[in-house]
Amino acid sequence: MTVLVDEGVLDRAWELAPQVSVRPEAFGALLYHFGTRRLSFLKDRRLLAVVQGLGEAPTARDACVAAGVEPASLPAFEAALARLAGTDMLRERAA
Repeated sequence: MTVLVDEGVLDRAWELAPQVSVRPEAFGALLYHFGTRRLSFLKDRRLLAVVQGLGEAPTARDACVAAGVEPASLPAFEAALARLAGTDMLRERAA
């Protein structure tokens, strides 16, 4: 399955889908969606911090900044968030 990167991901508000459980691990985290039974691996602890901060941050970009993501890494984080959104792990919320 190919998920296209939506260029506006960082400038929108996101949250974990209600059926998603997060399990922090030494390498990052496991995300499990109870509805789709899909398992996703977050291989970067900064991405875990971003995902955990999405619900309270005005935008995904703000969650990235709060997690200490440097500007040069934003495109990779945007792509990762777009993949998570494309697999229903994240859902857009009102800002």
